Amino acid sequence: MEAASIAHGAAHADHHADHPPPANRSSRAEPQMLGMLLFIISEVMVFGAFFTAYFFIRVGEGNPWPAPGTKLPVEVAGVNTAILVSSSFTMHWAQTAIKKGNRFALKAGMLTTFVLGATFLFVQINEYANIGFAPQDHAQQTIFYSLTGLHGAHVFIGLCLLLFVNIRAFRGHYSPEEHRGVEVPGIYWHFVDIMWIIVYTTVYIL
Repeated sequence: MEAASIAHGAAHADHHADHPPPANRSSRAEPQMLGMLLFIISEVMVFGAFFTAYFFIRVGEGNPWPAPGTKLPVEVAGVNTAILVSSSFTMHWAQTAIKKGNRFALKAGMLTTFVLGATFLFVQINEYANIGFAPQDHAQQTIFYSLTGLHGAHVFIGLCLLLFVNIRAFRGHYSPEEHRGVEVPGIYWHFVDIMWIIVYTTVYIL
């Protein structure tokens, strides 16, 4: 009896040696999703540092905004804001579509989102070219270019992600069961859109 128990224990040990137990996951969040959320939190802190400088110059020192003799293109930025906000809706459309297995809507939504995002970035670059002041002219202008430029860099990163998603979507890589490759970049894109609404409201409107 004892020999049988020893043999069973040895066989059980061999079984675990061939098939190790699954790794213990301390969090129920998927690694890709958790990584993106942590990245977004770090980016919020970066934006927070620039907003701190903005409020220090405008409120703490009482400097006029924008600087005397300069004007911000509020109307053009408003249209650009509508373009970027629209891209969030098309992104959501694409995310919902792949969960339902609608590949046509996925491709249409992702392509439209990319085009809208590229249009936003093009308009912002054109705004820089025609705005009439440079970052070194005033402290206010430095903060303006820093905040809007930081956001523009995030839009560029988002467009790179969207490009990869579009390529994979047109190759048929996503399904209702496997769509993390759409959902995770989508979270980043929604973050970029929300952050722009804050930047536009703070810098252009208030």
